[in-house]
Amino acid sequence: MSETAVPSFRTPAQGPLSSEKPPHLVGNESPRLGAAHCDAAALEIPQSAGAQQFAAQAQAATEKAKAPTLGIATVCKSLLAGGIAGGVSRSAVAPLERLKILQQVQDPLKPKYNGTLSGLRTIFQTEGLRGFFKGNGTNCMRIIPNSAVKFYAYEQASHAFLWALRNHGGQPDAELTPLLRLAAGATAGIIAMSATYPMDMVRGRLTVQVNGPNQRYKGMLHAMTTVAKEEGPRALYKGWLPSVIGVVPYVGLNFAVYETLKDWVQKARPDPTADLSVVTKLACGAAAGTVGQTVAYPLDVVRRRMQMIGWRDADAQGVFHEEAAALKKPGMVDTFRLTVKHEGVRALYKGLVPNSLKVVPSIAIAFVTYEMMKDLMGVEVRISE
Repeated sequence: MSETAVPSFRTPAQGPLSSEKPPHLVGNESPRLGAAHCDAAALEIPQSAGAQQFAAQAQAATEKAKAPTLGIATVCKSLLAGGIAGGVSRSAVAPLERLKILQQVQDPLKPKYNGTLSGLRTIFQTEGLRGFFKGNGTNCMRIIPNSAVKFYAYEQASHAFLWALRNHGGQPDAELTPLLRLAAGATAGIIAMSATYPMDMVRGRLTVQVNGPNQRYKGMLHAMTTVAKEEGPRALYKGWLPSVIGVVPYVGLNFAVYETLKDWVQKARPDPTADLSVVTKLACGAAAGTVGQTVAYPLDVVRRRMQMIGWRDADAQGVFHEEAAALKKPGMVDTFRLTVKHEGVRALYKGLVPNSLKVVPSIAIAFVTYEMMKDLMGVEVRISE
């Protein structure tokens, strides 16, 4: 077959290629270059239809199943977006958050906070407007790093699972399923909870205590050092086990239900490529939060009560003193058993109403704020991509 003439061109490191042997084309073979090293972009190499299709599929698979992102800029932006989302969402629902905790740990024989509106009124009458936000500063100090780690860990875990399946699991066409999303969310929740748990433990006590001369803790750091000194360092992790167990269904279902609902709605639209409206995203987030918190709420009650056990001022604060006295060494099973024995199964859902009222705006604000912040900072990967 005769040689195919190619136009001469130069590279930065070499002279003309006229002295070199041009590429040869034989059948459907790709061009074979001689000894000269040329700029690949300057020579368009023809490909067969099969090769082009294979390359397109490989590129699509690579774009969809990326290995976990480790770029410093991406990590910092994702963490910042998650932290801001957590702080804004929690501050917006701080009054309901405090009421929920007060209802969870109050003495069942002398309840002070009956109902949502009545409980909020009691807080306002006894402590004023500032009472609604007591413990919120500590809560934000905890939720900002917690939310930052949670959102970023979820993205990395979901990408890692999908990447592993496609590249090492023999499933090149694998997609994120609700089960994989649940696993990624649970992983993220466990990591975030474990990293920030001591702050969550003292937040419960700061939220419950009443201002006055007998106020025990002056702030988060003071509370942490006091608890560690009087009750031992391990006391900072009281209630950790039910917290971790509760994180699996709560955070896992939050992410899994949210993303799955968004996928279903997206595919059911006349134009599947169009972006979902904010209202639709809020509805998906509200549904996800409702499912997750309903399943995990009893464990949250047990966790809060375990955190109060061993606090010498628990009786003065109106906390369940009988159970606190009975449980010198708090355990999840014992706390659960005595709660049901003395107060019934309904006690496991104390504070559920204000918590439910808080879930809708909290989840909605968190997801929307997170995506908005990532858009502003130019981070391409979103929570559902």
